[in-house]
Amino acid sequence: MTTRKQLAERIVEDLVEAGTKRIKLGITDIDGVLRGKYLTMEKFASLATSHAGFCDCIFGWDVADQLYDNVTFSSWDKGFPDAPYRLDLSTRRDLPDEPHTPFFLGELVPPEGERFHPVCPRNLLARVLADAEDMGFAVDAGFEYEFFLFDETPASAREKGYRNLRPFTPGMFGYSVLRTSVHADLHQAFLDYCEDLKLGLEGYHTETGPGVMEACLRVAPGLEAADKAVLFKTFTKVFFERRNLMATFMARWSERYPGQSGHFHVSLRDAASGQRLFHDPAGRAGMSRTMEAFVAGQLRYMPELCAMVAPTVNAYTRLVEGAWAPTAATWGIDNRTTALRIVPGDEKSQRVEYRLAAADANPYLVAAAAIASGLEGIRQGLALPPPVEGNAYAVQNDLPADVRLPPTLRVAAERLAASDFARRAFSDAFVEHFAATRLWETRQFERAVTDWELARYFEII
Repeated sequence: MTTRKQLAERIVEDLVEAGTKRIKLGITDIDGVLRGKYLTMEKFASLATSHAGFCDCIFGWDVADQLYDNVTFSSWDKGFPDAPYRLDLSTRRDLPDEPHTPFFLGELVPPEGERFHPVCPRNLLARVLADAEDMGFAVDAGFEYEFFLFDETPASAREKGYRNLRPFTPGMFGYSVLRTSVHADLHQAFLDYCEDLKLGLEGYHTETGPGVMEACLRVAPGLEAADKAVLFKTFTKVFFERRNLMATFMARWSERYPGQSGHFHVSLRDAASGQRLFHDPAGRAGMSRTMEAFVAGQLRYMPELCAMVAPTVNAYTRLVEGAWAPTAATWGIDNRTTALRIVPGDEKSQRVEYRLAAADANPYLVAAAAIASGLEGIRQGLALPPPVEGNAYAVQNDLPADVRLPPTLRVAAERLAASDFARRAFSDAFVEHFAATRLWETRQFERAVTDWELARYFEII
C-alpha cells in the first residue's frame, strides 16, 4: 500500500519534472470563502508530507475581514498565531488560467488527541461522514447552483453602490435556447472550463430572471461533492471576471426576482456492498424505510440547523412566500414548494433534495446539516408525517410553530446555540463558534441604515 509520504514524494517529483515552479492552495473559511496563497515548490515539498501554519485570523474575521469580538478560537487576546493546516493531495486541480500551477484544497489540522478540527468546515463534514460510515453508510451527493451574471466588474458595481446594475441579458427567460445560443461561445467555454477543473456539470441552463443561470454538478461521494461546490463557486467568479462580467451567489440580490438556490441532493449506499438504500418499489413514492427515516430526521431538525444552511442576513429575504424557497420544514413528493423534495426514481436516482439552502451557504455546512440530521432520523427510527400536496405556502399557517423556519438570522443563530442535537452532532466548540459568528453578522446589519429606511422615513417621519 502506498503511504502518504510516498504519494507526496511522487507528486512532487512529477511536478518538478513538468517544470512546475509553484502551487496554489485554498482553505475554506467559516463563510465558505476560499482563502489561500501561492507556495514555492520547496515549501510544497515539505508541506506535502507534513503540515504548515496559516494565520488563524481566517477563522476570526467575517467576509469583510472585520475581526469578530465574540469568538474564542481566534482573537486579539491570542495574538492571531498560525493554525496548523495540511493539504488533501487528492484534490489537485490544474488551473486553466495558470499553467504549471496546480491547486490543492487544505484544511486545519485537528488538535492533539482529536480526530477532527472543531471550527474547520471541511473537517466538520468529514466528522459527519465518519458518523455515517460508523453506521455502515456511504453518502452520494450533488449540489445545484443558481447565479446571476452582470455586465459589471467589482469596481463598477462598487462605484454604482450596487444599484442600477446591468444584467448580462434582459428579461425573464428560463430554459432559453435563444439566450444560450446567442452567447454559445461564452457558455461553451465555461462548460469546458468546469470540465478542466474536474467539476463536471451535468446540466446548465438559463433560469427565470435577467442574466440568471443554473448549473447542476455531477453526483459524487459526500466530501468530494462539497469540494466541487466550493471550487465551482470561486472559479465561476474567476471565469466571468476575467471576461469583464460578474457572477453573484448572493441569496437574493433584488426583491423583484426570486432568490438563488444552492440545493443539495443526497442519498445513501451500503458502505460494504455499495447497494443503494433509498429505493423500494413497494414504498411510498419508491421510498425505502431507511429513506423515510432519513427524511424525517432532516425534517425534524431543519429549524434548529437553519443558521448553517441560511447563514447570512440576506438569506432570510429568500425564505418568503412565493420565492421558490421554503418557509417551513415541510416535505412533498416532487413538490418544489416544500423544503424537502422527494425525487422518485429507480435504485440509482432515488434521492431527497434539500431545498432550504441558498447559493450563499457554505457547501460543507449545508452537507453536514442535511446529512447529520438524516442520520439522526435513522438512529431514532423517526416516522414521516403526511406529505404536503399542492402549494406548501397555503398550509403554512396551519403548521405548528416549531415547524416554521426562523424568520431572521438572529433567531436562527439562537436556535442553533440552544440545539442539543447540533452540539451532539457537531461539538459544543463548533456550535458556539459558528453561532457567535452569525450573531456578529446580524449585529453588523442591525446597526446599518438601509435605502428602504431612508426612503420611508427621511422626509415623512
